[in-house]
Amino acid sequence: MRVVAIDGPAGAGKSTAARRLAAALSVPYLDTGAMYRSVAFAVLRRGIDADDVEAVAAVARDVLIEIGDQIMVDGIDATQAIRGPEVTSAVSAVSANTAVRDEMRMRQQAWAVHSGGGVAEGRDIGTVVFPGALVKAYVTARPEVRARRRYDENVRQTSGAEQAGPVQTIDEIAADINRRDEYDSSRADSPLRAADDAVVIDTSDRTVEEVVNQLVALVEAAVAGQAGEQR
Repeated sequence: MRVVAIDGPAGAGKSTAARRLAAALSVPYLDTGAMYRSVAFAVLRRGIDADDVEAVAAVARDVLIEIGDQIMVDGIDATQAIRGPEVTSAVSAVSANTAVRDEMRMRQQAWAVHSGGGVAEGRDIGTVVFPGALVKAYVTARPEVRARRRYDENVRQTSGAEQAGPVQTIDEIAADINRRDEYDSSRADSPLRAADDAVVIDTSDRTVEEVVNQLVALVEAAVAGQAGEQR
């Protein structure tokens, strides 16, 4: 299996870069963050407290998640809902649940076996899920840049769509991002951090094309290195 692992905090641009990298390489793409958000969505929909460890774990083992152009959760299109403020507020507690992480990790590794590899992005891909990945990258950006990007993304996603409430302000998004960073980096199970052998890429002042080109170059170099070792 050849897995490219891309980790990083919210708003750094890892999802956009990972999707475009997968397209450039013509390989499968997996958004693991969407999996945790899907669990959080299912937890909220079932009226369960996100801090109820055992009940949330049971949901993670039971929920049907389909990741593709649409995010289907138990047969419901949750593509937009999993990016909403309610899920965003709940996902940190859900993703810190060790039983949830164990279940999602098994599903992610099963995806790699079934697909033969691809580009996977999240927060513990290179450190825990695929420690032997072909390429590991940690994509980051300055906090204010990340907040602006997430705000712009939210505006695009809700433009012309039915809104349950107003779009979060940049300050509210920045506060959410800071809270999520602290939660993710301090949790006991699989904390957010760059793998020791990951290439750190700061996207603050770079275009998506520049980032993707760097990632493609890293993959090509790694593939060439493997071929050389096998000769």
